[in-house]
Amino acid sequence: MRIRLDIAYDGTAFSGWATQPELRTVQGTLEDALRIIYRDLPESGPLLTVAGRTDAGVHATGQVAHLDLPESAWEATARGNRDDGPADALMRRLAGVLGPESDVVVTRVTEAPEGFDARFSAIWRSYEYRIADSTIAPNPLERHRTTLVRRELDLDDMNRAAEVLIGLHDFAGFCKPRPHATTIRTLQEFHWSRDEAGVFIAQVRADAFCHSMVRSLVGMCAAVGQGRLKLSRVPALLELQDRSNEFTVLAAKGLTLTAVGYPQEAELAARQTQTRAKRTAPPHLKLVE
Repeated sequence: MRIRLDIAYDGTAFSGWATQPELRTVQGTLEDALRIIYRDLPESGPLLTVAGRTDAGVHATGQVAHLDLPESAWEATARGNRDDGPADALMRRLAGVLGPESDVVVTRVTEAPEGFDARFSAIWRSYEYRIADSTIAPNPLERHRTTLVRRELDLDDMNRAAEVLIGLHDFAGFCKPRPHATTIRTLQEFHWSRDEAGVFIAQVRADAFCHSMVRSLVGMCAAVGQGRLKLSRVPALLELQDRSNEFTVLAAKGLTLTAVGYPQEAELAARQTQTRAKRTAPPHLKLVE
């Protein structure tokens, strides 16, 4: 049985999603809880496949992962002592193991449809980034999810900079390099707004993101919004083959993974195949590996 888990977490006290020796991570915390509930699961090796690994300090309200279980274990989840089905029982039992004040919560459990893969079936990921500039009084209650910048920001200039980047591009100038990894991405949505408190909020959506890409994108916009980077320079950043040092990659704490999108059930398997295939560049772009 393949089980889908929808997950939310405050990333402040986690060393990212992925399990690491001697460090507290989201994956490690959830897998420890699952091994308590399902005692026959292997004691080593990953149990969860995630839609997108998040770095240390990054939050999530819409993370997705999947878990494969023997059908017998899944059917026994409710233990026959409640009216809950296995999905409701697993969510309740995870909440019991993690505790009522846990900084990671499983918000939904469902049986995954055929062909579903949390990572390879996804067609987009959406993030939010929050910035408070020098015109806003610091809010201590928001300090773990909002990045502070020392100068005043110009919302219109930030949106103009963001608009330049929408579409299919090589984002090498905005990504931390990884061996044999492509930096070709389709940025589907990128815009800024301000909430009632005056906080600048970016909505960023793409088919996928390379390492530190979102924090680089918002860092570039902040540099334009502060007047430290000319708007006319932005198109040239898409021609770079290495990450630019013309702007600052902003802090992880301002970033939240808000949603992951998937196609209709009939298209899940085909999407897996497409995603696993080597990404090719359009004629006007050079593929960087």
